[in-house]
Amino acid sequence: MFKDNLLALRKIHDMSQEELADAIGVSRQTLSKYETGESLPDIEKCMLIADVFGVTIDDLLNYDPKDEDSLGLAVPPRGKHIFGLVKMGDKGQIVIPAKARKIFDLNPGDNLLVLGDEGQGLAIIKEQGLLDLLHNAKKPRG
Repeated sequence: MFKDNLLALRKIHDMSQEELADAIGVSRQTLSKYETGESLPDIEKCMLIADVFGVTIDDLLNYDPKDEDSLGLAVPPRGKHIFGLVKMGDKGQIVIPAKARKIFDLNPGDNLLVLGDEGQGLAIIKEQGLLDLLHNAKKPRG
């Protein structure tokens, strides 16, 4: 998956092999070998590649766009997640995927605020996250 993710990320970011090779300190030929699967970079080069594209090393190495949760999309930027599709029930209820609940520490009984923007969609934020945001906004800047 690494070679496919590397190639996809380079193309998405409209970088030539030469540009990426320069950015991570290898030759264009070495980068070409990474993309064809002839060789693999060491961990330091993986860190540099991940930083150039703003993704996690784990996603760079393991992300599978064919996985049903990825919806066929490319490696997401660091801190961004694709949790898959959910189906809304008759009364408007949805089940938040387990991975999302774990990452965002969502637990039964938590209060969640649902926000909406007709152009952007819906967002869900934990009550405590909103309170923290409001508290920090009230602090005087100096």
